[in-house]
Amino acid sequence: MLWRFIFFFGFQIAGGAFGWWEGGSLWGAMAGVAVATWVWFVWDFWRGTRVLRWLRQGDPQAAPSLRGMWGEAADRARRLVRQAQLQIKASDARLHDILSALQASPNGVVLLDEQGHIEWCNQMAEAHFGFDASRDLMQSIGNLVRDPDFTSYYNAENYARPIALQGRSSTPTRPVRISVQLHPYGDGRKLLLSQDITALEQAEAMRRDFVANVSHEIRTPLTVLTGFVETLQTLQLTEDEQQRYLGMMSQQAARMQSVVQDLLTLSRLEGSPLPGMSDWIPVEALLRRSEEEAKGLSATLTVNQKKEHHIIFPAAEAMKAAGQIAGVVAELQSALSNLVNNAVRYTPAGGTITVSWEVLDNGNARFAVTDTGVGIAPEHIPRLTERFYRVDRSRSRETGGTGLGLAIVKHAVQRHGATLQISSVEGKGSTFAVVFPASRVRTARPTIIRPPVPVNEPQQLARSASAREPAEQ
Repeated sequence: MLWRFIFFFGFQIAGGAFGWWEGGSLWGAMAGVAVATWVWFVWDFWRGTRVLRWLRQGDPQAAPSLRGMWGEAADRARRLVRQAQLQIKASDARLHDILSALQASPNGVVLLDEQGHIEWCNQMAEAHFGFDASRDLMQSIGNLVRDPDFTSYYNAENYARPIALQGRSSTPTRPVRISVQLHPYGDGRKLLLSQDITALEQAEAMRRDFVANVSHEIRTPLTVLTGFVETLQTLQLTEDEQQRYLGMMSQQAARMQSVVQDLLTLSRLEGSPLPGMSDWIPVEALLRRSEEEAKGLSATLTVNQKKEHHIIFPAAEAMKAAGQIAGVVAELQSALSNLVNNAVRYTPAGGTITVSWEVLDNGNARFAVTDTGVGIAPEHIPRLTERFYRVDRSRSRETGGTGLGLAIVKHAVQRHGATLQISSVEGKGSTFAVVFPASRVRTARPTIIRPPVPVNEPQQLARSASAREPAEQ
């Protein structure tokens, strides 16, 4: 400001001196001062106009280069504009980061304005509700989500608890359930959060089914035992009747013991550390033990029938060439034996159970059990490994099954990095196969260990007998 006054008075002094020199009088000096004042005013007005024109444009890069007060004003204004631009840029970056974080959220996020129009939504919300972000922006949420439960929830304006809706991608074979909750914020705006709770509801349903099934499996034989005990206590029975009742009691007690034992096995599998790679078990030992158990179970199930099962395992020489597998022997034996025993249970007397061990070209090993039993309908196959799930409950109990065998197999093979494959044709039979990774298989060369395919019944029985002779020696 001081320099502004100095320049102003300097112009006046210079004008007065020039007027005095030209006119030679006081009036000439005063005219010179007046002219200098107007020149200074016009010059200053022109400088101010340049600054105002630049301020109207708003481009910091086009700021005029001036001195004095107008130059300082332009420089300070340029700095303020630059700072504002930097703040806006930083705010945009933070907003972009926030939106990126919301975009990466596993939950659906929808921003609604005061009228319930969609201002923004992430990709998960698009999947949950079937939105299209480029098409549905500023559309009413009530027009896009037409579930009556959501409409009632939205209009009630009581958002303390979430509600469960059917997902847009839900199908009868693959239901999808989502949890939706509104959170008011700001001046009438709302935040809509959605979460896929399909797995949670399925887990809760499995938990309820598991508790109900365990209670049922234990309560049924316990009721039978209680009834027999009361009978023995209150009635005078002959020795034969007592022995018959005691035999049935023993059978029910053994059934309860099997259920408890299988539950303990599942609990141990879930809580134990993963198997290491230091213990190598001969495949021959696993196959021979499975063969012994299968033949013993078959003899028990067909004791009152004329025909027996035809159980075909690889020959002794082929078993010895099968190599080794790394893992926990008890878990592997339980998995393989369960598959073979299931085939025996669900194959009618006279049917054939064929067991094979195949080392694939990529080094993986495949253990397969193929039977000629009743087969399984396609809708049951995805649920076979659920605990206590039975295709035919009455037949499963008749054959001594607990409904936990395939669940044990699934956990055991998964712990060893293997996969369980199930294929079946109803009325023709099933194939249950376990594919072990190459890292757990040790063999000299790729080998296929399969029993020969029987041509007719006499040849089949002869070959089955020849396959058993070395094992009996």
